[in-house]
Amino acid sequence: MAIDLREAFESEPPTLDFIWPGFLAGTVGALVAPGATGKSFWALEAAMAIACSVAGGDLVGLAPACTGRVVYFAGEDPEAALVRRIHAIGRHLNQQARESIARNLTLEPIMGKRLNVMDDRHLARVNEFCDGARLIVLDTLSRIHDRDENSNGDMSRLVATLEHVAANTGASVLYLHHVSKGSAREGQTDQQQAARGASALIDNARWCGFVAKMTEDEAKRLSDRTYERQPIGNDRRSFFVRFGVSKQNYDATPLDQWYQRQEGGVLVPVELAEVRKGSPLQFANGSDDERW
Repeated sequence: MAIDLREAFESEPPTLDFIWPGFLAGTVGALVAPGATGKSFWALEAAMAIACSVAGGDLVGLAPACTGRVVYFAGEDPEAALVRRIHAIGRHLNQQARESIARNLTLEPIMGKRLNVMDDRHLARVNEFCDGARLIVLDTLSRIHDRDENSNGDMSRLVATLEHVAANTGASVLYLHHVSKGSAREGQTDQQQAARGASALIDNARWCGFVAKMTEDEAKRLSDRTYERQPIGNDRRSFFVRFGVSKQNYDATPLDQWYQRQEGGVLVPVELAEVRKGSPLQFANGSDDERW
């Protein structure tokens, strides 16, 4: 049905419903990162935040305004690995949060099941299974289709198919995707163009977030120690990753958060500060001495 332009001109517009800041309900978004960075952990914790209707379930700090049913299709990991992740995350949740998440989150292992949303029969089952969900997570994109990721035509049709899922189920659809080897090599994984394959994958999505490893330079200039402000250093930088947003069409709310890996790989928000000037480790690492 066409929009009533006279009504739109004269009446107050509807309030936009966001899954989390910048990610509009009923749209398709992407989360990109190199392999083994932590994007699946971040996405699973984010899914739990949306599924949890009581306090204590938002480990990643998204502060969602509304919660609801979430369906997570896990295509890269076997069931045993997923159970270990859930158990590790559960150590950081209270009992009420665990119960709420268990009611509202469906984690479906699809590794080896050859799900293909470009097949009409598979697509119909996804639509039926996810009807009424608030969020659908596809981990990862390469596991749920059979098209050429380097073809803009194919990837435009794939994103359009995910938009069809969003329109039919009422859910937002978040797909996880890897960055290109060149972006990873050049340290540009936080850029909008970092995603592997055709540009349509990100151009046609309405939101794109990233998870990036801490660089050597960041490890030299950032500290997780409140008082002495000693640099994190190269030997500890693998414990820290940064989440941010490289594209959002409907909101300008900045999202940028550092996380520290805990036991089992769980990501927990951490506040980092610039190191104290003249730190011995900073000089030892060859940081810009001439500035002092």
